[in-house]
Amino acid sequence: MSMKRQEQYVEMLEEALSRYLPGGDELQQELFSSMEYSLLSGGKRIRPILTLEFCRLCGGSLTAALPFACAVEMIHTYSLIHDDLPCMDDDELRRGRPTNHRVYGEATALLAGDALLTLAFETMLSPQTIRTAGAVKTATAAGVLARAAGAVGMVGGQIIDLASEGKKIPLSTLRVMDERKTGALILAAAEMGCVLGGAGNEQVRAAREYAKALGLAFQIVDDILDVTGDSALLGKNVGVDDLNDKSTYVSLMGLEGAKRAVRELTGEAVAALAKFDGDTAYLADLARELAVRKN
Repeated sequence: MSMKRQEQYVEMLEEALSRYLPGGDELQQELFSSMEYSLLSGGKRIRPILTLEFCRLCGGSLTAALPFACAVEMIHTYSLIHDDLPCMDDDELRRGRPTNHRVYGEATALLAGDALLTLAFETMLSPQTIRTAGAVKTATAAGVLARAAGAVGMVGGQIIDLASEGKKIPLSTLRVMDERKTGALILAAAEMGCVLGGAGNEQVRAAREYAKALGLAFQIVDDILDVTGDSALLGKNVGVDDLNDKSTYVSLMGLEGAKRAVRELTGEAVAALAKFDGDTAYLADLARELAVRKN
């Protein structure tokens, strides 16, 4: 993968995310600090990078795509804060640091997640964003992200996850859960990039195929790492799925079966890129590198 492009994207995102965060009001400073604590804690930034790269691939402006890339990262971060809460997974570590509620308390963490969710839409729908991206593209992209984040997307996947704890669920249910809980935002990130780049229907379909395969492979690797990974490298506790008696791809397919599925899905993701005329090497490398990641 082109490290120069990777570094460029991450630098752009970190600067923009810092700029979009609210501040200045001492009465709300605890909330602002809590939002910043999680939003600027690093991470792979896969979702916003997909938005930027698909926009570039389709001939669009990175400047126009940047607010949407930041928005998807804000929503992803809110979901992590809420996912770690005692009423959900009750995790202690995230990205090598204490989870948000361990530092700021449950109430502030809850509100920080709420604030990041709404900040995402404020960022996408600001007058400046509309002027830069255009009203139609802005509305279309925001609609894509709204659907992916909601009851038929990420939140819907989360409720399936909660209902499945302590139960043996079939592989088909697990796949639906992960396509919504993890995959929906990844797919939306790619589709938003295409929308903002002015892509045609065939390109949008290809981006969705790529992102769907990438998202599922990503979740399977997460399940594998929960069994084989190093908590120091992962920045979070391992063995959590087994402790919570969750059905995973490893428990249902076996370790080798899960690894084989990752290889097949990665191949599907790379093959989907053939429908683009531009340079897709970066996206192909990204899929391959995520398949063998250690964190």
